[in-house]
Amino acid sequence: MKNEHGHYFEESIEALASRLIQFEATSAERVNQSADYCCDWLRSHGLGVDVYVNQGLKSVVATVGEGESTLILNGHLDVVPGQPELFAPRTADGRLYGRGSYDMLGAVASMMVLMAELVKNPPDCKVILALVPDEETGGELGSGFLVQQGILGDLVICGEPTNFKIGVHAKGILQLKVDVKGKAAHGSRPWLGKNAILKAMEHYQSIISMDVFQESTTYFKQPSINLAKIQAGKVYNQVPDFCSMGIDIRYLPGQNPDEIMDQIRALLPDAEIKVEFQGRPVETKSDDQFVRKLCEVATQLAGDQVILFGQDGSADTRFYAAKGVPAVEFGPVGANHHGPDEYVDIHSLYVYKDILRELTKNSKTKGE
Repeated sequence: MKNEHGHYFEESIEALASRLIQFEATSAERVNQSADYCCDWLRSHGLGVDVYVNQGLKSVVATVGEGESTLILNGHLDVVPGQPELFAPRTADGRLYGRGSYDMLGAVASMMVLMAELVKNPPDCKVILALVPDEETGGELGSGFLVQQGILGDLVICGEPTNFKIGVHAKGILQLKVDVKGKAAHGSRPWLGKNAILKAMEHYQSIISMDVFQESTTYFKQPSINLAKIQAGKVYNQVPDFCSMGIDIRYLPGQNPDEIMDQIRALLPDAEIKVEFQGRPVETKSDDQFVRKLCEVATQLAGDQVILFGQDGSADTRFYAAKGVPAVEFGPVGANHHGPDEYVDIHSLYVYKDILRELTKNSKTKGE
């Protein structure tokens, strides 16, 4: 059957994406239901599929083709929570609306349809589709686990929402819990105590004034710091004797998180500092041969000169980058991910599939 975009396939990409949206994959149970559906769908289209279960969460890995190079297509099935009406997909003006349509179930549907097409028209390389359950909550149980199992390649494309731009760099993550002690006193006599909240605010100002947070790179103006949590005080008539801050630091590729922590601890010797979470940055080379090919193909098929950029946030690319594997964020066109009017441009889903298809042709090894 030929759809309105001129492509032959028994199921349209937008129909498949709509089905994935309806799973409302915001819990382990619903994510696993979506994974089971994807597994059955891929197998019914002739693909060999393995299911990996890690701490109760399922990852689906499908493989097609042979060759000296391996392309990994990485997509996450989980989405952020939302109102029930956001999981009722609708189309209007060439757009597919719904929670996860842009981030990133549209891209997942494009990848799945591509894999089914590659069964009938084998690629010149090995293509692995990895559908994972927990990118929105950290990724360690999905992509992180698959990387530990040795599922690696020569280029990884995470289909995150990028409007056909290619994210080659991403900031690292350093999330801290900073506990500050003060001295309690009656609220009417604050001079008799030491206000832990005020002391914590002074510490925060000292951190954001550090030289390391004024540095820049080709893709980033500077690191970012967010005072994300603060817990202190119990009653109005008491000077608080304890304050706990949660600070989210996104540091630049090339910066050393251990050195950043050493500087912070030296700056705040009277505070108790704990690293709650740490994630590596991504620094894929723009002149990597596979990245260059992606740029060429995307420019040719998407119609505009592709832009390389640095991603402020974090994605599952970081797990591959930690193993030295070139990994990029690259996805179709849309807007408002995690928002009430999230949508993906339907035509871009087909262009996206065609770009990925071209990448599988005449692939070479790293030593070309």
